[in-house]
Amino acid sequence: MINFNGILVEDTTVISVKNRGYKFGDGLFETIKIASGKILFWEDHYFRLMASMRIMRIEIPMHFTMEFLEDEVKKLLIALNLNSKNARVRITIDRGNEGGYLPKNYEVNFSIVCEDLDVHFYKTPNHLRYEVDLFKDHFIAPGLLSSIKSSSKIPNILASIYAAENDLQNCLLLNTDKNVIEATNGNLFLVKNNLIKTPAIEDGCLNGILRKQLIGIIKYSDKYEVEETSISPFELQKADELFITNVIMGIQPITKYRKKEYNNVVALDILEKLNSKI
Repeated sequence: MINFNGILVEDTTVISVKNRGYKFGDGLFETIKIASGKILFWEDHYFRLMASMRIMRIEIPMHFTMEFLEDEVKKLLIALNLNSKNARVRITIDRGNEGGYLPKNYEVNFSIVCEDLDVHFYKTPNHLRYEVDLFKDHFIAPGLLSSIKSSSKIPNILASIYAAENDLQNCLLLNTDKNVIEATNGNLFLVKNNLIKTPAIEDGCLNGILRKQLIGIIKYSDKYEVEETSISPFELQKADELFITNVIMGIQPITKYRKKEYNNVVALDILEKLNSKI
């Protein structure tokens, strides 16, 4: 079952072939974690969604308030008997069905889908191999569009396929200046001594929700410093740790990049602080 424009329908519902999200990738989405029925970081998700709609010049309906969309998420959770459980929710926005590159109207659709998760807090990552490499076939051009979760994520898809073909667990993406900006499915953090770096939004990385949370946690820590700055591929092999973050998995330490292997001491320390905050 899904929530389509406020109506609960079967998840076999088929969208029109004229749908602009399907035809052109003319849409955006938010992926949200539910913990024991509570929407984590909902205010941050909502304001990023509204900002993303403005960047994409999607007219925001007057009824798209924070309370309205929260109620629509909860409506689906209740229908699926997940209102007191853990779940992954995706809200997708598209610009309707009509027009070529120029829309014929300003229709706005929203859909909400969810699936259950087996954990409440962010779990401690196992110590299994998590190897990454650079994806050099395509580069991300920095700008407002690179900072949002639009429905057009071709570089991330191609990099994920490349990782699978090469027995890697993930790939790191580069911008057009050849700086490292993120992984295929999350933001990147680099640890060297007590300094923690993460790529700047201006370099083209996603304006991640958990990225924002972790930067706040690190800033209030007396053990670490945090810096939003450009990261060159050369720095990866000089780092003590690398880890990837997103709101669903939390923190995923990287164990190996090329010939360099990493520990995860700082990542686990920050993960403990994150779970305490939640």
